[in-house]
Amino acid sequence: MRSESQVKSKITFICQQCGKENPKWLGRCPSCGAWGSFVETRVSPPSLSSHHHQLANNAPQELYTAQKGDIPRFNLGFSELNRVLGGGLVPGSLVLIGGEPGIGKSTLLLQTSDSVARNNKLVVYVSGEESITQVKLRAERLKISGKNIYFLAETNMEQVLQHLEEISPALVMVDSIQTVFLDDVTGVPGSISQVRECTLRLMYWAKQKNIPVFIAGHVTKEGSIAGPGTLEHIVDVVLYFEGEPFHNYRMLRGVKNRFGSTNEVGVFEMGSDGLIEVNNPSQAFLSQHEDTSIGSVVIPTLEGSRPLLVEAQALTSSTSFGPPRRIANGIDFNRLLLISAVLGKRARIKLSNQDIIINVTGGLRINEPAADLGIALAIASSAHDIPPLAKLAVMGEIGLSGELRTIPQIERRITEAVRLGFNACLLPKSNSNPPLQHADIHLLTADSITEALRLGLSKKG
Repeated sequence: MRSESQVKSKITFICQQCGKENPKWLGRCPSCGAWGSFVETRVSPPSLSSHHHQLANNAPQELYTAQKGDIPRFNLGFSELNRVLGGGLVPGSLVLIGGEPGIGKSTLLLQTSDSVARNNKLVVYVSGEESITQVKLRAERLKISGKNIYFLAETNMEQVLQHLEEISPALVMVDSIQTVFLDDVTGVPGSISQVRECTLRLMYWAKQKNIPVFIAGHVTKEGSIAGPGTLEHIVDVVLYFEGEPFHNYRMLRGVKNRFGSTNEVGVFEMGSDGLIEVNNPSQAFLSQHEDTSIGSVVIPTLEGSRPLLVEAQALTSSTSFGPPRRIANGIDFNRLLLISAVLGKRARIKLSNQDIIINVTGGLRINEPAADLGIALAIASSAHDIPPLAKLAVMGEIGLSGELRTIPQIERRITEAVRLGFNACLLPKSNSNPPLQHADIHLLTADSITEALRLGLSKKG
């Protein structure tokens, strides 16, 4: 005879990308458009034990009577990580770090654990993927002693929470959320139901104990964190650890932060001894830049509140057969199409029979339109086989009619260029009204792309 829970349970199909439920299997999810994402799941009625996870002091309270929100931040020992988190980690917060396999998520978590443990604070490192011997090997390579770091090889979330209650640490690391499970939740580890419920249990525990928790998450081939779309809504902070496979530089980018700005970016370099903070990323990215290189332009871009000088390289070559190709590494492909179209129509540069390849050195990616003018100058330099002016920084947004548009925070970009020894800057004329005051750098202003190319390319070509 079947039990009452077996009678009431039902079969449904759940999209593993967005969490949409459907009584029948579908080849494509109507909500998020993912193909083959529906998985058969047995849904049981919630047990009584699932209702007692409540936050303390949940009675209605007038916001005016609450204490001020100046909460002391938790210093993690990494200035770049503290920067992305908004000045440090807020106690009781739940932080999700996503990244491709092998990008360095576990290394970052282990090094952060060591930095906190050196201040005589207990850290619990929960791993469902590695044994203590494997983690010890990585710790020895990173020169981490492991003192005050308690390693827990466990995938049962109830057991994990029980051990956390006994140890009462100052910081918790869970690597990764796709490996843990709950007995009273249907589905295998990594399924949408398991990932969601395990994250909720961690959130309740972190808020009740006022202890911060880091959880690592895998990234799908589309670049989003694996699991339900609601996972990023549950946590307080979402960070993406990015980088090109064959480059040493890593970017820690915030996409959600309830306690600070999401515009900050941390820069690290992966070395033999682990991750090293890059305190002067502009100088690092331009270490191999040559002033007189054809098709090479330096662009002052902004990553959050930090100005970065990056090198954009362009190469044009005659098409041997078929339509010309456009290859964009480090910039949006559609942006490259727009810039090349404006150069052909407004600047009269014949590119219809030219392959165009754009590359941003260092494995970085530029997302802001302020890089348009620099990319256009690099393409024109390669097409005309003329180098840009020496010690020139270029910035500006290009409109479809060939005009140059205003860009934000021009002062900070110019200051960074001056600091690194650049003596000329090409920018839109609208940004110099009122006139900018910079005695250490010569400002070249232009209204249109045609005028900008005339000013930015060397007369010696």
